Amino acid sequence: MDIVLRNNLILITTEFETLNTQWMRDFLNDHTRGMLFLPKAVLVFKNESLKTEREKFLRELSEYYASMHEFSHEFFLRSMLKYSTQPIKIELSRIQDPETIKVNLYAYDKNTVLITLDYPNLWVLNYLRSQLEVYVEKGTDVSLVIDVSDYKAKSRLERALNKRHILHYQVQYTFDNHFMSKLYSDFASFSFGDLCKSQENNENIHHYTVLECPMGASQDALKQSYKKLTKVYHPDKIFHENPHMIKHYTQKFQLLQEAYTALRIVS
Repeated sequence: MDIVLRNNLILITTEFETLNTQWMRDFLNDHTRGMLFLPKAVLVFKNESLKTEREKFLRELSEYYASMHEFSHEFFLRSMLKYSTQPIKIELSRIQDPETIKVNLYAYDKNTVLITLDYPNLWVLNYLRSQLEVYVEKGTDVSLVIDVSDYKAKSRLERALNKRHILHYQVQYTFDNHFMSKLYSDFASFSFGDLCKSQENNENIHHYTVLECPMGASQDALKQSYKKLTKVYHPDKIFHENPHMIKHYTQKFQLLQEAYTALRIVS
């Protein structure tokens, strides 16, 4: 393990086994809502309501690190506490062979989606919680029930499922032929019978969900939503120094442009 104290970041580089220690798992479980999953890393932002948990984690981290390098734990802890308001990035020192995790999707109806794992996986489930927490109705260590009764929720779910790599896990999403037709059952005028095989239809659903509009929305509705979202996600509007967040907003802004270009009708 290596720890680097930067002006805007505490960088922890470690093996995957360390991420599975109980004190590390407890810390990350507490901060599910304030986590950003990056390639082979997790970025944890400050949460004022979890100040005690954060300081406890830094103490345990300091003790663990000091025992490895045989130096004064208290001295190192004082140094780390000076950076206690900065984001904490936990990065894997090496990438192991990817392990495939199957995530099953089932739509009860247009308003409710069940997400299940074949067996518990803290990291995949924490990722899904970090993306969908506001819409989670209930959950276990292998499942989440998601309220997707509005189109923002559907859009959020679609974006969450776009991510296929979490740390060294490769996520494989599976669903039956009725999943999309149940989820978008409001749009009876559309044929979903061969939706899973239709690349064009899949792309259109993606574009509508990016713009947070229902399938078949009017040109005025698309334009209004596009203008609203580009104001929110324009990279020049983000007040954040972290390059990963700036990259996230830039990618979202690019997706909005691509979706609107694909769906608008030029007269």
